[in-house]
Amino acid sequence: MYFIDLNSDLGESFGAWKMGNDEAVLDFVSSANVACGFHAGDPMVMLATVRAAKEKGVAVGAHPGYPDLMGFGRRNMDVTPDEAYAYTLYQIGAMQAACNAVGVKLQHVKAHGALYNQAAKNHALAVAIAQAVKDAGQGLILLGLANSEFDKAAAEVGVPYAAEAFADRAYQADGTLVPRKVQGSMIHDVSLAVARVVRMVKEGKVETIDGKVIDLRPHSICLHGDSPKAVQMATEIRKGLQAAGIKIVPISEVIKQ
Repeated sequence: MYFIDLNSDLGESFGAWKMGNDEAVLDFVSSANVACGFHAGDPMVMLATVRAAKEKGVAVGAHPGYPDLMGFGRRNMDVTPDEAYAYTLYQIGAMQAACNAVGVKLQHVKAHGALYNQAAKNHALAVAIAQAVKDAGQGLILLGLANSEFDKAAAEVGVPYAAEAFADRAYQADGTLVPRKVQGSMIHDVSLAVARVVRMVKEGKVETIDGKVIDLRPHSICLHGDSPKAVQMATEIRKGLQAAGIKIVPISEVIKQ
């Protein structure tokens, strides 16, 4: 039996600004990465998202990012490891409080956007994030890009770890994501995305943007909730996984297998 988690980045609306279709996407995922107010989200949205996840039986994770609302956390920032640690710990604390108030256990932490992508290649940043996850307590799981510095940092720090892959993003030969500004970085063909995800889970392989095949064995697959085809993508990927005999469960259950 194969097991996989489906996660999505949610709770990214704030104030009068709306992002994504959280309610619909929650019907298809097993874990939610909820924005903590730095790159997106606000206290009201955080609470509403955690409540919605609880209602639908979806595990909750913190989704900390850079303090960059204007750039949606997707612009690189020159921060020290100490700053990355503090930013991450601060945001985890806010999400833990929301989860405690709603009566759910915070499951994991996944960095957002540029913080995630920079740490995937920068060992010191990855270690800072991993250390914040460990120091926040409660046995939180670090969710990070498969075959990246997150893998090494989690082992070094001694924090539970889950490797992540992406259903709708193209990969480079070194296992990192193709930057969004590059043509072909996003996969819009739903049937292609389904086939790629099933192959990742069952074979531990993925084809890169330049046609190479690399090893990639994830515990969790990210489905972006802010794309035009988000609901269709989530629906078809879930159906495709189930048709292939793959069981969809939260991250905490996958890493036990």
